[in-house]
Amino acid sequence: MEIVKENDQVSVHYTGTLDNGEVFDSSKGREPLAFVVGAGQMIAGFDEAVEGMKLNEVKKVRMEASQAYGEVNEDMIQKIDRKQLPEDLKPAVGQQLVSQSPDGHEMVVTVTASDEDSITIDANHPLAGKALTFEIELVSIN
Repeated sequence: MEIVKENDQVSVHYTGTLDNGEVFDSSKGREPLAFVVGAGQMIAGFDEAVEGMKLNEVKKVRMEASQAYGEVNEDMIQKIDRKQLPEDLKPAVGQQLVSQSPDGHEMVVTVTASDEDSITIDANHPLAGKALTFEIELVSIN
């Protein structure tokens, strides 16, 4: 029986949950997710979980933040004076905005706090700092 190894093209169905049981993503009802194992297309823990699987195998794996989207980087959280924002922008907590880094790259940030004078934005991935659990079903190896 064929076993997944690095550089294999695979397709999987998956459901990702947080420790509280909340589903944050799933391929159920969609096409399976296709990727090359070990090519850096997936978070490290997901790649590691799929390597060694057999066709049609279902596996449940929990990974700490360091194997998923990393720890929260406090340097990516900033308080911004409302005077620096466009007048027509009315940001609300939870809203995602597109910002530009000093080197000109666009990045998505999330508004995490808002008051009369300022807003706080977070450029960390929304799942940074969180342990993730995935149920993975290997549906093809190419």
